[in-house]
Amino acid sequence: MQINISTRHGHLSQASQEKISEKISKVSRLFERLTGVDVVCNVEHPESPEVEIRVSAELHDDFVATETSSSLMAAVDGALHKIEQQIRKHKEKLKGHRTPGHRHEEYVPEPEED
Repeated sequence: MQINISTRHGHLSQASQEKISEKISKVSRLFERLTGVDVVCNVEHPESPEVEIRVSAELHDDFVATETSSSLMAAVDGALHKIEQQIRKHKEKLKGHRTPGHRHEEYVPEPEED
């Protein structure tokens, strides 16, 4: 899984990029078909940085989450939580833990009355 971290309107230190990369890499344990992650940190307003995470998966549209918080790491954690919820929901849909439809029920004809 490839992780790309970019910054808008500012610069992130190497240590911050490594922390973000370490947190993001844990997403791959949820779903094995992830191909890439793009993280965009907007630090135009230092008091409220914004983080957007876009996760690409095989045979599915991208999972996208955006979070604004008082600190950069809090925003990363919030967006990561949203992504994890989206991936879990998608995985549940793939498993199909739904009840079978009517076509799987046996048809028992009612006895005719004379």
